[in-house]
Amino acid sequence: MRTVLFICTGNTCRSPMAEGIAQKLQEDGALPGLGQLFFASAGVQAFDGAATSAETVAVLERIKAPVPEHAKRLTPDMIRKADLVLGMTSAHVSRARALVAGDPSAQAKIQPLDPEGDVEDPIGLGQRAYDELGAYFRELIPNRLVGMLQT
Repeated sequence: MRTVLFICTGNTCRSPMAEGIAQKLQEDGALPGLGQLFFASAGVQAFDGAATSAETVAVLERIKAPVPEHAKRLTPDMIRKADLVLGMTSAHVSRARALVAGDPSAQAKIQPLDPEGDVEDPIGLGQRAYDELGAYFRELIPNRLVGMLQT
């Protein structure tokens, strides 16, 4: 089973939302040709055990997606064990690559989630921003994963 790791800053908003949505998409058969995948998330500056934001939980519960409950700080070991690491911003990608400096194979699997630009943080922008981010992820994630992991 291949592992896809989503990363952001605190692992309370964007990356757990992406993780839950990706799991739901897989459950619904919306990731054709990829086989069975394991999804996880972490934050480059996360406080281990911090709760997922209420707004993210609301988005995931509304679509009946799994809700990651606690934040995890990104480690070099997480990167090495993953098959694909998708960062929300170029800064997240750079930070993750720095964690595995000197390991070109680990660095190569770290890519931006959206190759067109950064996925902005919705924190402090209200539920509507989170809802819009959830809709955006439901479009972006299947296209990105199928494009990168097609078997």
